[in-house]
Amino acid sequence: MKNSSILKNIDLFLLDLDGTVYLGERVFEGAREFIKLLKENQKDFLFLTNNSSKSSEEYYSKLLNMGFEITKENVFTSGQAMGIYIKTIHKKEKPPRVYVVGTTSLKRELKSMGIFVVDSPNYNIDYLVVGFDTQLTYKKLLDACELIRRGVPFFATNPDLVCPLDGGRYIPDCGSICIMLENATKKKPEFVGKPSSIMVDIISNFKKVDRSRIAMVGDRLYTDIKMAKDSGMVAALVLSGETKLEDVEASSLKPDLIYGSIKDMYMELKLVFGG
Repeated sequence: MKNSSILKNIDLFLLDLDGTVYLGERVFEGAREFIKLLKENQKDFLFLTNNSSKSSEEYYSKLLNMGFEITKENVFTSGQAMGIYIKTIHKKEKPPRVYVVGTTSLKRELKSMGIFVVDSPNYNIDYLVVGFDTQLTYKKLLDACELIRRGVPFFATNPDLVCPLDGGRYIPDCGSICIMLENATKKKPEFVGKPSSIMVDIISNFKKVDRSRIAMVGDRLYTDIKMAKDSGMVAALVLSGETKLEDVEASSLKPDLIYGSIKDMYMELKLVFGG
């Protein structure tokens, strides 16, 4: 089988969370078994989420409580990617000063990485960071507009328009917040999370795996699948989240592999590994 030959050559699996591994507090059937199978066959993996509303520590705790046998090193967020990127581009001696339109968790994540987070625009601020802010206020939007007007570099964690919830519901995500700011300021942010090549570069640098031997498993065409196709990784789409089969048919982005759910992918991978 074509799928089997593709999966056999994968050394690193990147797994989206919302809509791929779980929805809300409901773990998708086969997700735990998928991770166990990877570990049994010495395959590396990262839970890779664009959702910056929670810290990597919170995701790690959540996944542990859900029954996944993982370490902290198996979790990577767009918030962490943002922190790494800012520290990479910041050339001044003093720590970067950042105004964050984001949750307390995102601010804590950035602070833990040595970034100075301020809550007022009345500073000499180096960067504006916008995330998936479930604690959004109008004042934050006003402050962001002022900083953009002043020419402060405008970064955002992820372009996702919505965050899926259980029961087929959705709530506005970072991308929707950024569209509002773009309409107000005529300035677009630089996104760091999926599908940005920045995220790929960061992962490639510390995992030391050729991109052709990495598979991105996710439920969104415009983030997960686009990142994989743009960077030469294997693109595996699951139809358990935002994307439906008719969306794939209408899109120019074509996944290499399509599964109904992570359970379907697990069953195929089990056959690949001879289980």
